[in-house]
Formats: sequence, C-alpha cells, structure tokens
Amino acid sequence: MRGRAALLSVLIVVLPACRFVGDSKLPARLSDEAFWNLSSTLSEPPGMFTHSDNLVSNETHIIHMLRMLRASGGVYIGVGPEQNYSYIANAQPRLAFIVDIRRENLDLHLLYKALFELSADRGDFLSRLFSRERPAGIGPQTSVQDLFEKYRTVKASVPLFEANVRLVNERLLDAHRFPLTAQDLAWIDYALRAFSADGTDIHYARSHPNDAPGPSYAALMTSIDMGGRSRSYLASEEGFLFVKDLHATNRIVPVVGDFGGADALRRVGDYLRQHDGVVRTFYGSNVEVYLNRQKMAAYCGNLAQLPHGSRTWYIGSKAMQPFTSKLKSCGN
Repeated sequence: MRGRAALLSVLIVVLPACRFVGDSKLPARLSDEAFWNLSSTLSEPPGMFTHSDNLVSNETHIIHMLRMLRASGGVYIGVGPEQNYSYIANAQPRLAFIVDIRRENLDLHLLYKALFELSADRGDFLSRLFSRERPAGIGPQTSVQDLFEKYRTVKASVPLFEANVRLVNERLLDAHRFPLTAQDLAWIDYALRAFSADGTDIHYARSHPNDAPGPSYAALMTSIDMGGRSRSYLASEEGFLFVKDLHATNRIVPVVGDFGGADALRRVGDYLRQHDGVVRTFYGSNVEVYLNRQKMAAYCGNLAQLPHGSRTWYIGSKAMQPFTSKLKSCGN
C-alpha cells in the first residue's frame, strides 16, 4: 500500500504539468548550470524596496483569486515572496519565473528552493522553515489548520537552526554549485534567522515596528474561501509536492528585474518565444503603486510583448482579470 500511495503522489505531481497542449517545448528539467545561467542572463541590476524586508506577503485577498484559478499549464510569472507558491500550486505551470526588483527576493527563493528539496513533506518543510522540531501526529491528511496549530506551540531550536543553515548552504553551494556571493549567503542566513525567531507569527511589517503588523504566515496559509476551503500551497500534500517537484527540476527561476524596467520581462518574453512558451498566469501584485508615469508605460509595454493567450489571467493584489482586459486598460 505504501508503494502504491507513493506512486499516486508522483502521478498527481507530474501529470498535470504534462497534459497541456503547447507545453512540450518548455523544459521538463533544467540543469543546475542552465538554471543559473537563465536566472543571471534574464536579470537586471537590482533596485531597492524600503517598505519592508518583504519576507512574507501581506495580501489577504489571495484566497479569493485562488478560488477562481484553474490548472492551466504553460508559464507562470509572479513577484514577491511565498504567495507565488500558492498560485503555482493551483495554476500548475510547467515553468515559473519569479521576477522582483530586489536581489534579496532571489536569495529568499533560493532558500525556499533548498528547503523544498530537503523536505519530504509539509511537516518536514515547516520544521526546517521555522527551525522547530517536528511535532508528533503530522501526516499527509493533516489539515493546514492543524499543521500550523501544532507548530504554533513549539519553541525554536538553536541546534536545528544551525543544522538548517549548514544544510541549506551545502545544498546551494555544494550540490547545485551556485556561485553565491557572501552577501547572498548573509541574506539567506538573515531570512532563515527571521523565520526561526518569529515562527508562524512572522509577518510583512516585522522589520518596521512602528507599522501595524500584517497578517501572519499562519493566517495567510490557513485562510479559507467562501466555500470553507483552504487553497494555499500548504493546504494539501499534493500542492506542496507539485511545488517541490518544480524546484527539484529547477523550473522555478528567480529573476532580478524591475517590472517597469527595460530588460528582465522582455528577456523572459524572448526566452518563451524561443521555446513556444505561453504565459497562462501573470501575478503583478500591486507593483503599479510604485511606478511613475514613465515606468508605468514601460510596464504596459513589457506586458504586451509577453506571449499570451485568450485564457491567460492577470492577477493583482485584490482582483483577477483576463490578461487581454488588463492590456486594454493598462496605464489608464
């Protein structure tokens, strides 16, 4: 029975990404060298975002967009931290790019990549993310609410944190051989230390104590839609395993880029055209708030040149619309 269950999990993870017409020329796996080269060549010089460390999302409306989102294959493009994984788990793309102006966001997703690869299931993943010993009684059918309730009362473990730092560095530097700088490693250490210190209560405004705290990681992961269903990437073992599989095959590529810049999104578009790739889900959050008129015009132009279709979705921080509708109203 255990072997059959494992096979079923593999089928659930692999088949959705392979069944969509037009995906066949997108890579089923990237080598470590190809992954790093792709991330590097698509990237622009980094910029700054001073409003928050942005280790955690603050978007509570995500659950309503996830309710409408369906598996569509193709390519996913998004921005920011962990909310991308919930969109990816539901949209089930064959390839994903996470584009953010901050180099720190690339480092954060490399940390996540290592943690996904090191973890067999959701229980292991949260144990490593928050540097807490795994509570008893966690299994594939454990609800996400019960999962976070169990971890809420567990104290951080310094030995486990130190072991996690070592394992993450070994994974990224020795196993993948990514040429990370001392600054990259320092930010990865900072992020893992923050998750360890704050646990499941970590939130968007943690580095700005005068700001009102945002929703906690636990609240974001356990929120339910109007039908009473959780849809985050940790809501089910299948969703977690889908994201884990994309990370294991190097198909979630972090990119440093300004949405209103001249290069990153256009380079992504060029790469997709070379591989007959189509963007099926674009998550732009609220980046438009931070763009001046010139940058906004560039952003609209960047969106327009991405290969897309009639069933491509554009997702903002509070609403979701057809990509074609977004193009018509972009900048207005």
